[in-house]
Amino acid sequence: MSDILTAPLGVLEEQVLVAVVRTRDEAFGMEVRREIERVAGRELAIGAVYSTLDRLEAKGLLRSRRIGGDGPSRRIFELTREGARQLAETHALREQLWAGVNLRRLRLFADGAT
Repeated sequence: MSDILTAPLGVLEEQVLVAVVRTRDEAFGMEVRREIERVAGRELAIGAVYSTLDRLEAKGLLRSRRIGGDGPSRRIFELTREGARQLAETHALREQLWAGVNLRRLRLFADGAT
């Protein structure tokens, strides 16, 4: 892993990639959206999810395949090695940025305590 991340992932890109990892074999657009809403409490338009999935695939961070059953086919997404590398680097960068920040003091300040 490099010491400096040259192009960190955006927040939505990071959340979509993590949701793909968390949903594994069920990582189709609607399930990725549900996972982000369930875990992060963030409501997203399905169009925003699909455009982000498409952008991440174009960057080589995800790949997709179509699966079909009795119903309509679905596009299932999975992380590529490059996607895993960039996700890990983004996580490491966030940890470095937060290192030394006193969260208790930050929460007290946010709540209006002096």
